[in-house]
Amino acid sequence: MKTIVLAILLSMLMISSAVARDSLGNYSVKEALAQKAAQTKLSGDVSFYFGKSKHGKVIKNYGTVNTNKKTNSFNKSDKEACQWVFLSAMIALEESAVSQGGNAVINIKSNYKSKLHSSNSSFQCGAGALMAGVALEGTIVKIKK
Repeated sequence: MKTIVLAILLSMLMISSAVARDSLGNYSVKEALAQKAAQTKLSGDVSFYFGKSKHGKVIKNYGTVNTNKKTNSFNKSDKEACQWVFLSAMIALEESAVSQGGNAVINIKSNYKSKLHSSNSSFQCGAGALMAGVALEGTIVKIKK
């Protein structure tokens, strides 16, 4: 009897550890945007500049915008789930820019769990057993192209 109870408790501990997993990873912006879904879902009307990437002269600044997107990661690799949720965050940035009259989002940074991470080439994503999340922060502007 004691062996069965101990086995059940040990199983519950292992399951709760797996469900609570929250791995933070860095993923390639270029690779995520090269996915077919990104090419079809983003209009191309808004330009995106990550980190300190060079961009045209800012004509008008509309302010900072934040996104915080989550997706189901069950039965997906971390990379697959993170690329998918990154696309959701990018769509949100694009929609915000268009609605405010901007044609670019500059200084895009990851903002996972309120910790800013700036990179010209990568974004951060938190992935667990059930959910993956990407939070981005950027400045909506109109630039001279």
